[in-house]
Amino acid sequence: MKDFKNQVMFITGAAHGFGKVIAEEGAQRGMRLALIDIDEPALQATYKDVTDAGAEAIMIAADVTKEDAVDAAVDQTMTKFGQINLLINNAGIALPGRMWELPTRDWEWIMHINVMSQVYAMKRIIPIMLKQKTRSDILNVASIAGLVDTPGMPSYHASKFAAVGMTEATAYDLQRIDANIDMHVMCPGFVQTDLYHTENHRPAQYSDPTDPYYQSEAYLKGQQFAKYVITNGKPIDSIADTVFKALEDNRFYILTHPEFNPLISDRVNRIVNDGAPDVHVMDGIM
Repeated sequence: MKDFKNQVMFITGAAHGFGKVIAEEGAQRGMRLALIDIDEPALQATYKDVTDAGAEAIMIAADVTKEDAVDAAVDQTMTKFGQINLLINNAGIALPGRMWELPTRDWEWIMHINVMSQVYAMKRIIPIMLKQKTRSDILNVASIAGLVDTPGMPSYHASKFAAVGMTEATAYDLQRIDANIDMHVMCPGFVQTDLYHTENHRPAQYSDPTDPYYQSEAYLKGQQFAKYVITNGKPIDSIADTVFKALEDNRFYILTHPEFNPLISDRVNRIVNDGAPDVHVMDGIM
């Protein structure tokens, strides 16, 4: 996408972090915006920011782990704007915790928000984009955790590897039918976002405060680690520019931390050379 003026962006997770700064940059570039998030008070702040900047926008408070909520948000967007040109699947969470300790409900939550919300949006919006017959773009936000693996976060890696693979495979399918849709996947490292406040946005259907896991030492240490790596991450200031430049250049993989490139290469080399995960090597890197 080269020209963003008057194009319609549908963006999930628009209230915080990447979603907020991408929406604000879209407003500066003259886009019309459909802002979707579960956190209605924070979403109202994003809505005010973009409309104060002169953008035409609609805000939709929705839990995108539910397919009917995504369907309703798409319907509202089409009623308001009549088109969708850029889908940003940004909503996501992070849940540290080892495989044998993390509750099943947390696995379900992270897979529903990090993967299935992207499925729900693409299933509805790709047919709309195909019918429009104009150049459109889809950007799925994954993570460096979708390209390399580390200890302590198997659910997060599972969801982000899934998002990367799903985006790659969808790109093949769209190319095969000569579609007018360009796919992109963003794989950032640690950035100063709201991600370590994941628990503030937990829907009721994934909540059981009586479960002893949430008072355990493992849970508390996981929360402390998440806060440390996020608050000490890269400032968020450059992310929106990076995203829009990548869209302009039609880059498929959008990476934000070149210092992690050796880890990506090491993982590929380990796979093709019959290697295996070695925590001692990882401990020397992370």
